[in-house]
Amino acid sequence: MRRVDVVAAALIDAAGRVLVAQRPPGKSLAGLWEFPGGKIEPGEAPATALARELAEELGITVAETDLHPLSFVAHAYPDFHLLMLLYTCTAWTGEPAGDEGQPIAWHMADALNRLAMPPADLPLLMPLQAFVAGR
Repeated sequence: MRRVDVVAAALIDAAGRVLVAQRPPGKSLAGLWEFPGGKIEPGEAPATALARELAEELGITVAETDLHPLSFVAHAYPDFHLLMLLYTCTAWTGEPAGDEGQPIAWHMADALNRLAMPPADLPLLMPLQAFVAGR
């Protein structure tokens, strides 16, 4: 089974809310809410990939030094094995917007459990909620 390496960000605003994006129609797991991010290109460092993905998806600029590793998850989907690295980020330039047409929303970390999310994202909620609660 092939492995897909991805990075994702928990963008956290001053009020402690976390940004999530909805997967667009036509993509796998369409309609589910996820942390923004994407695939790591061959030879690309994870933080570099995440800064690039956030610029492409949300139109924001993030310094790699403002991305802090929080947790990871390995999840077997039917046709590939996903390895996702989750970073936290509290500083960026620009106003996040769904630049690829995807809806985005801010939610309190402890409310993320109520959203329909991909199975791979669910194990990341507990460490994220603990991080936000400890800020």
